[in-house]
Amino acid sequence: MRKVVAGLFHSVDGVVEAPNEFQFDSFDTELGEELGAVMGNVSTVVMGRVGYQEWAGYWTNASQDLDFAGFINGVEKFVASETLQPSEVTWSNAHLIEGDFLDFVRALKSGEGGDICAMGGISLVRQLVFAGLMDELTLITHPVIAGKGRHLFEPGDPTTRLELIRARTTSKGNVVQVYRRLA
Repeated sequence: MRKVVAGLFHSVDGVVEAPNEFQFDSFDTELGEELGAVMGNVSTVVMGRVGYQEWAGYWTNASQDLDFAGFINGVEKFVASETLQPSEVTWSNAHLIEGDFLDFVRALKSGEGGDICAMGGISLVRQLVFAGLMDELTLITHPVIAGKGRHLFEPGDPTTRLELIRARTTSKGNVVQVYRRLA
């Protein structure tokens, strides 16, 4: 069975939205190694509409010399959206999910291939966590207080027990924490 994974950049005050506004001076070699290891296991990406539209416009024009550009442009991508039409999903190897998102991910998990990574969608990650479909959730906490933006978890969310399976602190003070959901 395939694993569903996600990794989110995270500020000390819990913000996951628009990490490009607060993470720029925190990248270091160790963080690059962590991200490269994750990308090496992923063969499928699921995305939300907003993330898809933002990323498709940017990454298709980014230098292919960037490791992430080569990865994200080449990987199989599935987009969850109730408003996009199939003709609007034109990024290389991207397809619109038809039907229920969670049922689609369940079917992907039972198939062949590498890891399935949720990217570009806070609400998708939340859905996968609370549906019990997320196998590993990585939070990369940058040593910064963002001060504004959406959090991954919100007041009123159901109590969900997680187990820390790995943690690492990088030379610039990023804390990489990998969790799995306890049954």
